Amino acid sequence: MCPSFQATREEEHSTRGRANALRAAITGNVVGGLSSKRLHDTMDLCLECKACVSECPSSVDMARLKVEALAQYHDAHGTPLRSRIFGAIAEQNRLWSGPSAPALNKLVNTSVFRWMAEIFLGISRHRRLPEVAEQSFVDWFEARSTAPNTAPNAEAHAESNPPPNAGSTIDPAGESNIAKTVVLFNDTFNTYNYPQTSIAATKFLEAAGFKVVLPGHRCCGRPMISKGLVEQAKLYAAQTIDRLYPYAALGYPIIGLEPSCLLTLQDEYRSLLPGDPRVAVVAKCSILFDEFVASEAEGGRLKLTFRKTDTGILLHGHCHQKALAGTESTLSALRLTTNQPVKEIDSGCCGMAGSFGYEKEHYELSMQIGEQRLFPAVRQAGRELEIAATGVSCREQIEHGTGRIARHPAEILWDAVDKNSINKTTE
Repeated sequence: MCPSFQATREEEHSTRGRANALRAAITGNVVGGLSSKRLHDTMDLCLECKACVSECPSSVDMARLKVEALAQYHDAHGTPLRSRIFGAIAEQNRLWSGPSAPALNKLVNTSVFRWMAEIFLGISRHRRLPEVAEQSFVDWFEARSTAPNTAPNAEAHAESNPPPNAGSTIDPAGESNIAKTVVLFNDTFNTYNYPQTSIAATKFLEAAGFKVVLPGHRCCGRPMISKGLVEQAKLYAAQTIDRLYPYAALGYPIIGLEPSCLLTLQDEYRSLLPGDPRVAVVAKCSILFDEFVASEAEGGRLKLTFRKTDTGILLHGHCHQKALAGTESTLSALRLTTNQPVKEIDSGCCGMAGSFGYEKEHYELSMQIGEQRLFPAVRQAGRELEIAATGVSCREQIEHGTGRIARHPAEILWDAVDKNSINKTTE
């Protein structure tokens, strides 16, 4: 269950050990209570993978408890600079993306810079930092001169291009067109670091006959949540709900590519925004890309022709997805692309867990967790097998630990579409 316990075999780093430590802190048996250094050390190795939600008999959400404990600790001792940097990754990526990105990417991955990052920020020098795209997904989306479906980017056009009026009515004459509209919830990482994933998803959805719009949000707040920056996360959650609710109120599917971000809408937002009825409406409409594709295919609504390959696929499922949504839909969607078996690696969290694996003091444990099942399974897979992974962190960890490139299912699905069977304007 708990990946850090499996690696360390120390009771303190099991879900039960952390729960007992929290109980002791709450009942006054730990000096300093929730803000104590001792409790912080006990909670530190929780990767927030949420395996305990689905695998623990008591369904304890230790990830959520850790977030609150971190918030209490930061209130008492201050928030470390590294946590603030990781929490604000969306704003940084937005700032760095553009013409200067190639030079910046080259700089931050020099040995000198990586040594300095380890000394002054505690970011492991053994990790390559994710590169920022010269052209972000949003820039690509807005720049397409032939695309009739271009939607506004909130940062630049939110006021002049507001989302639809949630109180409006749908004209029955245009209902078929409305029903074909989907919202692509473009997360930070697949917008600024790996735009090819969002581009592939957009092309796939448009080829399938959907009008793709972007909500124009800033960040869902997931990076802030993981660092215990609860108040900041609440602000971003409220902004995101403001952008998504008008679409959800009209019944538009909200499709996400990054499980940790999309599932935040269904899970953490209930705690961040208690009493806001819009959260349930947005959660009901939110769906992972592979869930959406599998549902459309199973319902006979996916009007695409696939050129099936003879390449088998090995899937590593994101830990949040395994805990909260399941991976069967991902397997089903990937089976559309190949004549060979699609199998899932029997593994838990990859060990990267967002920023966890980048942190100097956690790097070795991160790699130990990867070596338990994930890395050996990927290494043993022949080159004739495609490696798929839905999570950004998972794909980074797989490449770092094995040298193999893992791709998002959206990329694999788009590559398998017979382009001759669709309108050329989608290419």
